[in-house]
Amino acid sequence: MGSEMHRDESICHELNALNHIIRRKMIVSATEAGVDKVTVMHGWIMRCIDNNRDRDIYQRDLESEFGISRSSVTNILNLMEKKGYIERVSLKSDARLKKLILTENGKRMNSILKNTMYENEKRVNDILSNEEQKVFFALIKKLRDGLENNNALTKGNSVKNHTISN
Repeated sequence: MGSEMHRDESICHELNALNHIIRRKMIVSATEAGVDKVTVMHGWIMRCIDNNRDRDIYQRDLESEFGISRSSVTNILNLMEKKGYIERVSLKSDARLKKLILTENGKRMNSILKNTMYENEKRVNDILSNEEQKVFFALIKKLRDGLENNNALTKGNSVKNHTISN
């Protein structure tokens, strides 16, 4: 039974599998750091809010940054607010707009998660050479741009002048 299962090569399948592996590693790291019941997305959102302290962050910014729907972001933010990680503060100029801020509990949790996310990011970066990382990011950007704009990826839009070295 030791043989590997045969499957067709699929970029979408491989990206999904890689995403699950990374999430599992991050959850294990967070648990080892004493963090309980925080989703990986909560960590990314807290990091985004913290990294942009110099400007106001709104729900629509998260929708755009993470490429997820309004309803998904709403559900995530509701849970984060319930857990005491964030507050939504109405603007005096427009009460419909609510900027997102980290609570003290959110800042504490973000500090712990920032370290675990850094370690996981380092682990991933150490696998690829600098040149491989450049190619990876060029390909990811091309895929995101093509899919977000609903454009067909054509041969004319190839990533040029990149070779992957071992």
